[in-house]
Amino acid sequence: MQIFRGFRHPGVAKACALTIGNFDGVHRGHQAMLGLLANEARQRGVASCVLTFEPHPRDYFAQIMRKPELAPARIGTLRDKLSELAASGVAQTVVLPFDARLASLSPDAFIQDVLVDGLGARYVLVGDDFRFGAKRAGDYAMLDQAGERLGFDVARMMSYEVHGRRVSSSAVREALAAGDMALAQTLLGRPYAISGHVVHGRKLGRALGASTPGGLDGFRTLNMRFKHWKPAASGIFAVLVHGLSDEPLPGVANLGVRPSLDANDVNGGRVLLETHCLEWPAHLGDEGAYGKIARVELLHKLHDELRYTSLEALTAGIAKDRDDARAFFASTHRQTTRDRI
Repeated sequence: MQIFRGFRHPGVAKACALTIGNFDGVHRGHQAMLGLLANEARQRGVASCVLTFEPHPRDYFAQIMRKPELAPARIGTLRDKLSELAASGVAQTVVLPFDARLASLSPDAFIQDVLVDGLGARYVLVGDDFRFGAKRAGDYAMLDQAGERLGFDVARMMSYEVHGRRVSSSAVREALAAGDMALAQTLLGRPYAISGHVVHGRKLGRALGASTPGGLDGFRTLNMRFKHWKPAASGIFAVLVHGLSDEPLPGVANLGVRPSLDANDVNGGRVLLETHCLEWPAHLGDEGAYGKIARVELLHKLHDELRYTSLEALTAGIAKDRDDARAFFASTHRQTTRDRI
């Protein structure tokens, strides 16, 4: 999949079948839409294209209005969104910066400047609640009329349901906020996961681990930054780590701001996914994970983030989380064995 920051780039296809949206989470409803888009693109002999925005428009308006509570919780990072779009067979994705200029475009100007002149849209597929243009004044009827006038087809995909439940980014956010990872997986069509580069942290886990069974590697962690300040999920999870070994590695992870630690530490109070592998791969050595891209599947929520009053209490809490994660994987293995029998 080709990725472009803006559409004023010589590599952008001259004509396309297009869908527009934020695609946060790329859930099963999005996947169904992308499947339809790919089919329409093939029939027309043009590229399939996703037009998405960064930041999320609601993030932009929340900042302008100085009302952070209006910003939606973010399901996935931009990296994860682009990865899932590529996995869905999209030929190209155009990421438009959502700024004052884009926010002020009238619906007619958005259609002409972006869809027609910028992307050469021959077919436009939108969701049933699609709105566009300044003050969200544009709707499906307006887009359809413009398509007849300007020579592109317009289609609308109605709600996608699983077991009678409407699949949407809002529904995924609600499931993650409730810690219902099984429901999130049903809505996403895959385990909820976060990926990114493993970065250096305070290496506090090594200091904590030095006084526990297992020695230096007792609480070694993989640190990955979640760049948005408001993740849809938070807390302590049993996880599987992909990308560091031939097989996925079971572990326990903390997603959040680490309330027990100094906000002025190396992470600066930003959201971090800290993952402790229950068995550290020997081939990685002490430093071998840094810079690698890992994908961490959050399978089961153990509890919300807790504030510990001392390093001793934090050490004991982490040890219990590690034991609880091991118990989860042991029970999952037993259940899988019974299912096979």
